Amino acid sequence: MRAMLLKRLGALVDHPSPLELATWPDPEPGPGEIVLGVRACAVCHTELDEIEGRTPPPRLPIIPGHQVVGRVEALGAGVAGFKIGDRVGVAWIYSACGRCAYCLRGLENLCPQFRATGRDADGGYAERMAVPAAFAHPLPDALSDLRAAPLLCAGAVGYRAVRLSGIEDGQSLGLSGFGASAHLVLQLVRAQLPRARVFVFARADAERAFARQLGASWAGDFSEKAPQPLDAIIDTTPAWTPIVRALENLAPGGRLVVNAIRKQDADRAVLQSLDYARHLWLEKECKSVANVTRFDVRELLRLAAQVPVVPEIQEYALDDANRALVDLQARHVRGAKVLRIS
Repeated sequence: MRAMLLKRLGALVDHPSPLELATWPDPEPGPGEIVLGVRACAVCHTELDEIEGRTPPPRLPIIPGHQVVGRVEALGAGVAGFKIGDRVGVAWIYSACGRCAYCLRGLENLCPQFRATGRDADGGYAERMAVPAAFAHPLPDALSDLRAAPLLCAGAVGYRAVRLSGIEDGQSLGLSGFGASAHLVLQLVRAQLPRARVFVFARADAERAFARQLGASWAGDFSEKAPQPLDAIIDTTPAWTPIVRALENLAPGGRLVVNAIRKQDADRAVLQSLDYARHLWLEKECKSVANVTRFDVRELLRLAAQVPVVPEIQEYALDDANRALVDLQARHVRGAKVLRIS
């Protein structure tokens, strides 16, 4: 099969083609696993975190990609609930132990044995991939391959962030950064909480215009003050400055939810400007999002098919994965980027 391999880590600015197109052995399903013929795989900022070493794979080479849509081509021993030809998705959560205290509480995203698709196991930047059947997700017919792919991470982790924010109908939600996840969150919140107002912070005019097009009540730069204090803010940026700005915009008792695996060091000095009285007092909260659970993925897929939530996508060929990553880092973004595999 054809696959894009990550063989070494480093800054994308120094190595703008970190992935190598190669012929790779087809995967075989182990017990409890299925093999998919991959049809589409969305591109995520987490791939940049892997490539640049902020969340490095434990082994190299590795096939990245964790927003995978495919059809079942082979079944391992003991697999039930799937048949050849079924259309399924694979998300960031590749597996968890199912036995620890976190898993038993429904927090498999915090499992010490959590394994991530495309980081701890080969992912979807390839023509085929294997995955534990218990961590594959049937896809609603209403969702096309290309538009289902971004829902498996950008959508699912966005859904989890909304849940963790505690936002209620009639309240105000801020979105700090407006990429693949935030443009799905905006659609979901407007459909599920029709009286909520959504305020978007983004650095590019095009991103702010896109947010207003999707129904944002207001869109401004990170340096601007929101028209009103916000009950919750979800941050999806890779930087520290938006964190400080978000805390300034929170209402008393408000909650900031940080949806990022790592923050880059370039603007870390801004944290020295944090002032307890201005940024944290009056019972403001700050909470991180870590991974997703299978519940998050399946509930988001159900809601997306009903609402509907429709990702805006830019399509690339598999062998254009490097260009997609460079475009993503340069923030040439309108919605999500998706590799069409077959």
